[in-house]
Amino acid sequence: MTQEIATLSSAPDALVDHQPTRKVFVKTYGCQMNVYDSDRMQDALAKDGYVATDVMEDADLVLLNTCHIREKAAEKVYSALGRLRDLKKKKAGEGREMMIGVAGCVAQAEGDEILRRAPAVDLVIGPQTYHRLPEALKRVKRGERVLETDYAIEDKFEHLPAPEKARTKARGVTAFLTVQEGCDKFCSFCVVPYTRGSEVSRPVAQIVAEARKLVDAGVREITLLGQNVNAWHGLGPDGAEWGLGELLHHLAGIEGLARLRYTTSHPRDMDDGLIAAHRDLPQLMPYLHLPVQSGSNRILKAMNRRHTAAEYLALIERIKKARPDLALSGDFIVGFPGETDEDFEDTLRLVKAVGYAQAFSFKYSTRPGTPGADLKDQVPEDVKANRLERLQALLLKQQHAFAEECVGREIDLLLEKPGRMPGQLIGRSPWLQSVNVDAKSSQIGDIIKVRITGTGPNSLFAEVVS
Repeated sequence: MTQEIATLSSAPDALVDHQPTRKVFVKTYGCQMNVYDSDRMQDALAKDGYVATDVMEDADLVLLNTCHIREKAAEKVYSALGRLRDLKKKKAGEGREMMIGVAGCVAQAEGDEILRRAPAVDLVIGPQTYHRLPEALKRVKRGERVLETDYAIEDKFEHLPAPEKARTKARGVTAFLTVQEGCDKFCSFCVVPYTRGSEVSRPVAQIVAEARKLVDAGVREITLLGQNVNAWHGLGPDGAEWGLGELLHHLAGIEGLARLRYTTSHPRDMDDGLIAAHRDLPQLMPYLHLPVQSGSNRILKAMNRRHTAAEYLALIERIKKARPDLALSGDFIVGFPGETDEDFEDTLRLVKAVGYAQAFSFKYSTRPGTPGADLKDQVPEDVKANRLERLQALLLKQQHAFAEECVGREIDLLLEKPGRMPGQLIGRSPWLQSVNVDAKSSQIGDIIKVRITGTGPNSLFAEVVS
């Protein structure tokens, strides 16, 4: 969940017929949960007559849904707000209004500072209160500058309107579904407990109802999301306490739902029930993102990860025994305060022992308010850069090796969207790789048998097996 992405959320204007039409432009930074949150904010705004646009200059409302994980995240937001200030001023000179809102984790962490530094901002709203967005915008219309970052007492998911079926269908055949938010682990490098709050699990009935609506709108694959998704727990219909494994079993019974995934996990929450789900559920794809961060026990302790490298490796062995074709992904931080050359070599040794199909790796950067920010013995930037280069070279070598091992395999491919070339579609392999294949657009949403014929820098190529 730490990969940084930027997306523009949009939906056909014809999906909403409220008058007068108002347009919203949403820019999403960060993790998959922010993508999900942006969609849900647009669903809430749709009830108020807003339609999405991918042209910022046309928008009556611009929302930046921000992420605070990576270095200089806040400064990126302020830079974007500077450009929006100029656009707002230009539109005002033309007699057109534009409201500016900041949502997400930077909003939660720096709400007062955003309002102070960026007078053009009308609204700051945190990730736990975006169900209040329509009401907050009414307050903006009345002349207020609104700050909504208190943790909501009410369940935001209960107050969010369900997306219209056509709107969900327009988003494609795969979907994210947040089942858990917040984190109680308090890793010393991480801001999530401070921006998303403590761990909260959504009720089973609420999750299942949303999943059924997604499938009814044509979704074939659902990825369950959480800052610490395998910490999810709740009372099942049988009155027993369920973990994520039991929830996955229940969701797998939804007719028409072909695939399930989940992210992001913590090693300490991989229980027997979840491992058994990997063994027993054909709908649960053989791909697991399980961050370790470091291969050094000393650094893991300083990070407050509460597991050792040996425990992580033993866990991987158990999971692979249950699901031998499992592909692993991970997160790594190099240059954590006090990391020595030997500590870094421990990380390389762990990577070689596991063999990752994919991974995300970063240089450590301080996060104000986290314990790691106050640690001494910060690693010099040039040392961090060198270590990251070496680690990424090894991870890329493993990724390419895994891709090459796929050549010649026959796999089930879920066709998701048109490719770059005429007559080409893009799908996802069971291991989350992007696969290019010649197929008809009418087949989007189908799962077809293909043979992998080659590899590219970031994708695979395949032919249909007749």
